[in-house]
Amino acid sequence: MHRGREAPICTRMSHPLVFDRALLRARQARALALGPEPFLLERATEDLSERLLTVKRRFETAVDLGTPTDLLSRALAGHPGIGTLMRAAPLAAGLAASERTIVADEEALPFANGSLDLVVSALALQMVNDLPGAFAQVRRALKPDGLFLAALIGGGSLAELREAFAIAESETTGGVSPRVAPFADVRDMGGLLQRAGFALPVTDVDRVVVRYGSPFTLMNELRRMGAGNVLAERRRVPLRRATLLRAAEIYAERFSDADGRVRATFEIVWLSGWVPHESQQKPLRPGSAKMRLADALGTTEKPAGETP
Repeated sequence: MHRGREAPICTRMSHPLVFDRALLRARQARALALGPEPFLLERATEDLSERLLTVKRRFETAVDLGTPTDLLSRALAGHPGIGTLMRAAPLAAGLAASERTIVADEEALPFANGSLDLVVSALALQMVNDLPGAFAQVRRALKPDGLFLAALIGGGSLAELREAFAIAESETTGGVSPRVAPFADVRDMGGLLQRAGFALPVTDVDRVVVRYGSPFTLMNELRRMGAGNVLAERRRVPLRRATLLRAAEIYAERFSDADGRVRATFEIVWLSGWVPHESQQKPLRPGSAKMRLADALGTTEKPAGETP
């Protein structure tokens, strides 16, 4: 596609290998075979659709980047603000072959510079090893005044499960290994968008508390989300039964309600940014204001250092 321009040559910088991407694809494929658990993705999809409706402009060429399953693409089909919508994702993310699908990895985008008007993504980019690099690639693929709108799993997700496993493993093995991914914090997202070259960055968080009959029910749902442990530094030996049972016990002791059901917290971090364009709002130049702040506040201006 977009044969009129040559695809950009990306210079890959060295970055930490946090996630085992091959294992991630295998876990996603297993989730599809088991029957995926879609409630978080459904929530993000509905929210993303509503956010797009508030943008009063049309995006002729749009891409759904990496979203697990085609749920978001189907929801946006026929959206009044979107012309052509393509889906770009690895095969393991449930990509079905069609003229509007592209087999691609979120860490190596195949789009020409300035070829897209809109890039959306739901619950996929949290597993990218080089998130700043992925943002920069999206920025280059977008046209001036193009929009990037994405939802990622946030750093406060599954804090209860992380704590229970850390204590259980320390008690049963004498050490702690990483079990839950270190997802990005919302406080970092705005800076990463600006670093990638986006203007007007906006971030916010949707915190969701879900209750389960037991910690094992939660773990089973995570497996059906393709959200098993894919950390590159994970321990390569099977989880001990004693550790698993102790983690479930601690979880129930610390994070259960009066009716015995346990709580699990999920964070969905929302971010958006625009490619700079001359039509966008810009901050006023220093000294260009036509009214003094003191006049606006109805106070008397005092020289610096003078006691009121």
